[in-house]
Amino acid sequence: MTAPTHAPADLDSALTRLGYESFRPGQREAIETILDVGRLLLVAPTGGGKSLVYQLPATLLPGTTLVVSPLIALMNDQVRQLQDRGVAATYLASTVDPKESSRRLAGIARGEYKLVYVAPERLALPWFQKLIEKIDCPMIVVDEAHCISEWGHDFRPEYMEIGAVLPKLGSARVMACTATATPLVRDEILSRLNLDSDTPQLLRGFARPNLRLRAQELVGKKARHGHVDALLAEALGSPSAPRGAAIVYAPTRKETENEAKRLTAAGWKADAYHAGRGRNDRERVQNGFMDRELDVVVATNAFGMGIDRADVRAVVHLAPPGSVEAYYQEVGRAGRDGEDAWGLLLVASDDPPRRRRLLEMDGDGGTVAPHIVQHKWELYLDLLKWAQGGSCRHDAILRYFGDEAETLAGCGRCDVCMELVASDERSDEERTEIVRKILSAVARVSGRFGMRAAVNLLRGVADERLGRSGLDETKTFGILSEHSDEWLMRVINRCVTAGWVGFQGDDRPLVLLTSVGREVMMGERPARVLLPAPGSVRPSSGRSRTRRPAEDQQPLDDVGEQLFEALRAWRQATARAEGVPAYVVAHDRTLREVAVARPRSEAELALVWGLGPAKREKFGDGMLAVVKESAPA
Repeated sequence: MTAPTHAPADLDSALTRLGYESFRPGQREAIETILDVGRLLLVAPTGGGKSLVYQLPATLLPGTTLVVSPLIALMNDQVRQLQDRGVAATYLASTVDPKESSRRLAGIARGEYKLVYVAPERLALPWFQKLIEKIDCPMIVVDEAHCISEWGHDFRPEYMEIGAVLPKLGSARVMACTATATPLVRDEILSRLNLDSDTPQLLRGFARPNLRLRAQELVGKKARHGHVDALLAEALGSPSAPRGAAIVYAPTRKETENEAKRLTAAGWKADAYHAGRGRNDRERVQNGFMDRELDVVVATNAFGMGIDRADVRAVVHLAPPGSVEAYYQEVGRAGRDGEDAWGLLLVASDDPPRRRRLLEMDGDGGTVAPHIVQHKWELYLDLLKWAQGGSCRHDAILRYFGDEAETLAGCGRCDVCMELVASDERSDEERTEIVRKILSAVARVSGRFGMRAAVNLLRGVADERLGRSGLDETKTFGILSEHSDEWLMRVINRCVTAGWVGFQGDDRPLVLLTSVGREVMMGERPARVLLPAPGSVRPSSGRSRTRRPAEDQQPLDDVGEQLFEALRAWRQATARAEGVPAYVVAHDRTLREVAVARPRSEAELALVWGLGPAKREKFGDGMLAVVKESAPA
């Protein structure tokens, strides 16, 4: 579409009318893009100024701009702020009285509002679609756009209907906003909204160097408690005079309640928040937190969306959430005032099998399609890889989101940057030998027993299961007896992260040696995993154990960046043609490895992660064609 170009003076005047003195970095560029190009995917963190990017153009454009949002509290707050600034705005949600809702609908029909916020469920209603077809709608904004991706971390089925509504609005501009989205999810957003792959994508403000990010591997509940208490003391001070607030995320409702009781007994003004509590209780906790009557909220991931308390000094995860996206969105609720804040992620050896079990069951206790389980499992492994890695925490996250421009070359504040790196005298040969021994133990118990049996086999510990199956007579029994249980558990978990060890679900997950793990065990693939430093795992006073830097995603050169973007465009077109999600064609990690390796033959393509025989047969020629065109030899 051809859109009028608005002079800089128009934007500056509109900014002043809205009560702002200046644009934040990237805001003017985003506003000019949506006005002149008519399409935009904006990725910026919560609190990064996304709302101004669509509110300001809405005041300049004729007619009524629609904003689709799932957050009623956020709708209410933004409408109230716009009204205070003299902008006619309203919202429609289930909480609005029917009589008032009818009044607002009549006002929309008369064109009385510049902005109207609606929930995605309402947008899907036929009678509401007929209403908006009759009004002058110059722009539609899809907020929290990652919810449209079935394979993202916060999928909402009602978002799937939005793409079918957009053509009914004629030439309306389309802007999608989200706080966190990997390249794969961004491609999914464009595909679901029927936007071309050349739609401008702007990534802004992901770097949060004021956050002191830490990850700690541990064993036992007492160790977990010690880390939580130490961090709260470091970040907030004493319960009698706290310097702000904290959010503690727990993986289950029961653990939420237990941790809230424990912290209350320790003197903190704490309470629990989860979906199992009544609506009144949840509102009481949320309001108490916002009104500074509570210092700590212990919650499941049901808490947080729409929460904007500036003095949150710490966010603690008692167990890893489902993905890097979910983690960064949740930890990003700390330090929004720009002052120092802390993020601590705790990882225990029983977390991966528990996560796998949860992924394999739907909410009704049934089973989930294997391809969905596998995709979400890989998202989880990406987070474990980040937790166990040894490179700058911030830079690793920025690269994960494809935001190379904001990488910090080391933040100087996360646990990895702060700690002196412990030297590891092991040679590559010794490291490989240890890994192959561990994988051989996993192979012997694969599909029969769990991780504990593998550890007992390696240490030579008496175990009825090993004796009954004759495994205590094998040469693997006691082959790594010099190492502790904890150390071996940590190495096995790193093998899980690397994709060499998996789990077969039910109440007692069994370990499995994957096909790639078998190749590593047989010496057909390198054992590229960093071993943890020897010694036990102990709680510390807020400082994590030293570690070696882990292999991170390789930075791409200019040709590699161009090839990666070309591969993404090819993936989106291929996914549309096949009628499948983008991840079915290839994951981001696969495309990045292709961009680094630049394979020229099927044999070279076979060395790339994530490309098994079936995928190579179906998509290999297309990938090689993109490599040949975008990165000629």
